[in-house]
Amino acid sequence: MEKLAFTPRVFSGIKPSGGLTLGNYLGAIKRFVDMQGGEFETIYCVVDMHAITVWQDPEDLRHATREVAAGYLAAGIDPEKSVLFNQSRVSAHAELGWLLNCVARVGWMNRMTQFKDKAGKNAENVSLGLYAYPSLMAADILLYHATHVPVGEDQKQHVELTRDIANKFNHDYKVDFFPETIPVIEGPAMRVMNLRDGTKKMSKSGESDMERVNMTDDADTIAKKFKKAKSDADVLPEEMEGLAGRPDARNLVNIYAGLSNMTGEEVLAVYGGQGWGKFKPDLAELAVEKLAPISSEMKRLMNDPAEIDRIMAKGANKANEIAQPILNKTFEIMGFVR
Repeated sequence: MEKLAFTPRVFSGIKPSGGLTLGNYLGAIKRFVDMQGGEFETIYCVVDMHAITVWQDPEDLRHATREVAAGYLAAGIDPEKSVLFNQSRVSAHAELGWLLNCVARVGWMNRMTQFKDKAGKNAENVSLGLYAYPSLMAADILLYHATHVPVGEDQKQHVELTRDIANKFNHDYKVDFFPETIPVIEGPAMRVMNLRDGTKKMSKSGESDMERVNMTDDADTIAKKFKKAKSDADVLPEEMEGLAGRPDARNLVNIYAGLSNMTGEEVLAVYGGQGWGKFKPDLAELAVEKLAPISSEMKRLMNDPAEIDRIMAKGANKANEIAQPILNKTFEIMGFVR
């Protein structure tokens, strides 16, 4: 079997459902920016087809799709360095998604913990798309022969599924066509937690807006949320081990580390032994410095949706140039008459 040499290529995407939060920024977008212009080709997508696994108001979906694109651009994704588009503009995603549905096994889908979490006791009434979307996610990645996918810890299982699907396809058709994609999980704030409960992930759908920092929040709001964030009664330790059993404290230290490009240990080397009266105002100031310019630029971009659409359309043309030959070869390998 001939071994292919795969171009080092990154693919990742964010679903446009609700607004972007600090969790999206530190766990995904900031890393996307850091990876562009280096050793990888970088392809970043607004995965709007994933959003409709639960019902979406059409106008809300259009707004959210543009807002995610604006978040990418405002944070530093350069459409001249990276391919930036929304998924539904490249029909090859849906086509390869169906082909890979016929490669993936039902047992693999049954092991996906995110489906169980999202469906809960209502599993019989959710859409088939919610059940099968990990197969579409695999198609998103494999459509570009992506070798690396920056993801949060909660998405690692889906990248492992992508590897299973790629390996089964290669084995069944006796080819070396799809790469074994590597999940990239690194950094101190890969899972940003709720500012009011450090045991829960920061969510765009939380009950209180004070639980999260939105990427559209202005400087005053950002500062207020961090100053009022839940901490605890103890001073900061000098080493990360001292944060064991202190989820709120650990979360705030990790956020500071993520925003400052420091490790948690480096943060505690500065603040160890000090109280929250010093740390939280400093964290608020740092967050405003890093996030307020992004918020302002997002608002400017959202005032010109036609420009966002133009950028995504141009990116979709670039994406299609990469995707279509890979899709065509997949059809050929599987025996379709085209």
